[in-house]
Amino acid sequence: MTRSVIRCRSKELTWNSQTLIMGVLNVTPDSFSDGGRYLSPEDAMRQAAQLIKDGAHIVDVGGESTRPFSEPVPIDEELKRVIPAIQAIRSFSNCPISIDTTKAEVAERAIEAGADIVNDISGLRMDDLMADLVREKDVPVVIMHMQGTPRDMQKDPYYNDVIREIDDFFLERISFCLKAGISKENIILDPGIGFGKRFQDNLDIINGLAHFTRHGMALLLGPSRKAFLGTITGKETAERRDSATVGAAVACALNGASILRVHNVSAVADALKVVDALKQRKQEVS
Repeated sequence: MTRSVIRCRSKELTWNSQTLIMGVLNVTPDSFSDGGRYLSPEDAMRQAAQLIKDGAHIVDVGGESTRPFSEPVPIDEELKRVIPAIQAIRSFSNCPISIDTTKAEVAERAIEAGADIVNDISGLRMDDLMADLVREKDVPVVIMHMQGTPRDMQKDPYYNDVIREIDDFFLERISFCLKAGISKENIILDPGIGFGKRFQDNLDIINGLAHFTRHGMALLLGPSRKAFLGTITGKETAERRDSATVGAAVACALNGASILRVHNVSAVADALKVVDALKQRKQEVS
């Protein structure tokens, strides 16, 4: 098997021999699942330590809620939220940190503070300076598909063929990244579950993940506690969807996902170890 690696400054992560876990750390007052819990650097550091202890390979720090109908946050406010949190995490751990932002200035300051990866839900479309920054810093970048913006993405999204349309987006974005001088090895693809998607689109994405693996890039999925899981299970609050998240994470990993972005790492980690053991055994006997 080819060794596929995400090269972070703090350490390398091999994504084709195990399913990596990206633990969510929202330093926001209004995120859909855990807003307001980790606003201070001390609380952020304690939560990051717990995520890492539970099995997170990456900690994803975000200072702007991207829940449906959310409003953008000014750069100064976003910086005030994320930089102290990143510095606090880096003070005790070399665990790779991703910065969840669409703003190049925030990403640059975050990298200077110790972040390793840029997680851009806009796929480098909201800030013209972001692609140059990613190239200059030579850091991995998550390119996510989203129809619209968080403010309007859930206002009647529609697709004729969600897999084909997302894949067309990936092809265009990959070409854009390569022309901008971003190395192929630094590109991570995310189909954007819950971002401008209908209930059936989310299910089709998970079932169709194998189609996206043909690009030979790490594939990230973020099904954690999303509303479509509530539709399936009848659990109205996000915190009650962790069991459903485990089921979705297992399905994603079996269908080709290499990174799972989740809130409750401990609920997912052991399940993914079982998936990885099954996949390894299947390769051994094939």
